[in-house]
Amino acid sequence: MQVSMEQLAAFVAAAEQGSFSAAGRSLGKAQSAVSTQVAALEDDLGLSLFSRAGRNPVLTPAGERLLSEARLILDRREHLIGMAAAFEAHVEKRLVVAVDELYPEPVLGALLARFAQAFPHVELEVLVPVMEDVSRLVLDGKADVGVMWRQEKLPTELGFHTLGWTPMKLVCGAAHPLAEAEVEWEDLKRHRQIMVTVRIEGTEKHRLRVGAEVWWVESHWLILQILRQGVGWALIPAHIMDHSPLARDLATPRLKFDEGMHPVALELIWHKQRPVGPAATWLRQAFAATRIDAERAA
Repeated sequence: MQVSMEQLAAFVAAAEQGSFSAAGRSLGKAQSAVSTQVAALEDDLGLSLFSRAGRNPVLTPAGERLLSEARLILDRREHLIGMAAAFEAHVEKRLVVAVDELYPEPVLGALLARFAQAFPHVELEVLVPVMEDVSRLVLDGKADVGVMWRQEKLPTELGFHTLGWTPMKLVCGAAHPLAEAEVEWEDLKRHRQIMVTVRIEGTEKHRLRVGAEVWWVESHWLILQILRQGVGWALIPAHIMDHSPLARDLATPRLKFDEGMHPVALELIWHKQRPVGPAATWLRQAFAATRIDAERAA
């Protein structure tokens, strides 16, 4: 049994176009050529794929079942050709991107969708560490591109580009004492602060510390669940707060010392001494061209 790609293409085109003549036009072939390819496929398979009793061919039950398989084979053929072209163009087979939770998820999702269209054959892994963990992954070669909040002392091996600012909201549970009245700076020191933490010890994790008593948690989303229980207060990225279903159980206290928004700078980082392929270059340029500000982050 010999089944060719041309036969499968003719079969799929005839099924999708509804006639052999229309299939021929879509493939740039004569109607007779399409009819011959489909008939040859039926002979090779020992099955009737179309009923020709009417004016136009109609799929038989066997044809309906095999149509999806034929489409899959043709799709994988295109995938193979695309991968071969990517190798020829020296496109990376795989990339790892480390993005801090401070980067707004809707913006990231849209950017990655564009990446999928531009590089459909690149395997992508997206990590969501925080703060210094991002720079460590890039420094150690475990991530090709990183997005994180601005470090006061960035390792000299890393290059950077400022992407904008993510506003942070002061948040507590709806029944927490801080939710009941206007809050002074000194009031914050008297209540437990819940802070996002990293797995390596460094100075960045303490930068936004105010409270005398602190709990350390790896995820802003989990911090919201803790705040909901009235355990403490935290600085939460505005886009996380705005998109959380827990928002109705949380409060943003009225502050006497400022307007309650604490912007944190976001930076794109990469290793200066490592070679960069087309896909990583595209990602770096796409991140750099996507400005993050309070309006986009919300």
